[in-house]
Amino acid sequence: MEKFTLVKPTIKEKSLALDYISEFKDEYANGSGGLDKYIKGGKTYEQWLEKLEESENRQVTEESVPSVTFFLMNESQTYIYGTINIRLALNKKLRKSNGNIGYSIRPTQRRKGYNKINLYLGLKVCDKYNLKEVMLDCDVVNEASKRTIIALGGKKEKQMYNDDFKCEVEVFWINVKESLKENSSKYEQYVI
Repeated sequence: MEKFTLVKPTIKEKSLALDYISEFKDEYANGSGGLDKYIKGGKTYEQWLEKLEESENRQVTEESVPSVTFFLMNESQTYIYGTINIRLALNKKLRKSNGNIGYSIRPTQRRKGYNKINLYLGLKVCDKYNLKEVMLDCDVVNEASKRTIIALGGKKEKQMYNDDFKCEVEVFWINVKESLKENSSKYEQYVI
């Protein structure tokens, strides 16, 4: 298996990002920082980059929190396998549902273990931002996402209805340092 890295989106990845997001067609690209909504909504990649910069510098309010978005890329940085969006704080709404992390893997690369590497690298980012524990949720029928969360140490807190996505979700918490310690032998070999 190749080695992977998380890359903050820049103009350099534009054509790769547009290729990546085109695979989602009618599917929502979770963890993309809204890239799918921008492109499908007629906005530009450059406008999306501006939105990401604004997102990172937000203050915590009941309407929004700061977040960072990354591409999961191969070592040569010539292909985007997935995305991950990390909310650096939780407000009341996000504590109820959605949590700190959203992620996705492009449809043609699913079921190959890449999202576990994606989440592992995301937890390394969380550690750099001094996040001790992070919340994630997933649709109850999304077994792949659930397996990813549990593989990285997710402990189920509850099951509930998510008003944003109009479905039942399971809510998990991951202790960041514990997960990184317990999973380094599995995933560091795939990290640049």
